[in-house]
Amino acid sequence: MPLIEVTLAEGREPERLRALMHQVHAAVRDTLGVPDASIRVIVREVPATHWSAGDVTLAERAAERSATVGEAADA
Repeated sequence: MPLIEVTLAEGREPERLRALMHQVHAAVRDTLGVPDASIRVIVREVPATHWSAGDVTLAERAAERSATVGEAADA
C-alpha cells in the first residue's frame, strides 16, 4: 500500500491541491501498477513562518522580495 506525503507551504487553492493529489495518485498507479484503493496521498500545508531554508523563513523571504519589488517600483 503506497503512502505518498507531500509537504508544501500553505496558501494554494483547494482545487490546485486536489489536482496535485490526483496527479500524484495517477503517477503511482501507472508506475507501480497498484489498485487505486491501495494508494494513499497526504498533503500537508505548513505556515510560511514555520518553514526555513538557510535560516530564513519562507515568510521572511517573501517579505524581502516584496520590499525589493517595492523599491524597484519607486526607482
